[in-house]
Amino acid sequence: MNDATLPLRGKLALVTGGAGGIGSAICRLLAHQGAQLLITYHQRADRAEALVAELPGPGHAALKLSVRDKADIDRAAQAVSASHGRLDILVNNAGTTRVVPHTDLDALDDALIDEIFATNWRGAFGMVRAFRPLLDAAGDAVVVNLSSIAGTTAVGSNIAYCASKAALDNMTKSLARALAPKIRVVSVAPGWVMGEYARSADPAYLQRQRDLTPLGRIAEADDVARAVYAAVTLLGFTNGAIIPVDGGRPLN
Repeated sequence: MNDATLPLRGKLALVTGGAGGIGSAICRLLAHQGAQLLITYHQRADRAEALVAELPGPGHAALKLSVRDKADIDRAAQAVSASHGRLDILVNNAGTTRVVPHTDLDALDDALIDEIFATNWRGAFGMVRAFRPLLDAAGDAVVVNLSSIAGTTAVGSNIAYCASKAALDNMTKSLARALAPKIRVVSVAPGWVMGEYARSADPAYLQRQRDLTPLGRIAEADDVARAVYAAVTLLGFTNGAIIPVDGGRPLN
């Protein structure tokens, strides 16, 4: 495949938390389709730099950034403005959670609740707020928020996590209306994904999820990446939608 046939040739994409399991799959796919990647990380510089080194094409870079820190976000936006003057694709992938049984209200303490919402909701909003001028400058930009079917099923690692994803999906709809027509905004909402978190779960529980999923398996990170890619490239008239990547799990 030569450069002229790459759908994302000349596009600049920023993926928060891009060195993680789902994030790295997204970065690899976008880069293989021609995009230049800016990969943010909070702590694991080694993983981010290693990912940058393996991506095809020139100009990829890793940026240290905490989505919970407005000053960090603003500095990143200023740096991208100075170096590129625009941003075509923003993928809000950074997120956090911890398993707390829904029945154990006391274990879901305020510190964890604040951390979850500061990362999963406020972090995504803060990125859009800071990068909006650069997205506007692109003229046909796309924001993809990584959500979860937990936002609609209310089944997930803890109550606050589920609520944060519901809030993220609501924000997707609000921003899709507010930022159109120059910027489209969509959510991609996976169910279980076979990554570090899923591999630490009880194998019997995971097997039950497979058995209850009409397509008979749990998603891989590449399934999520392909949904992000579709939202960016193929679904040009889709705005404010919540795109499930769950194999039909909520049907059972």
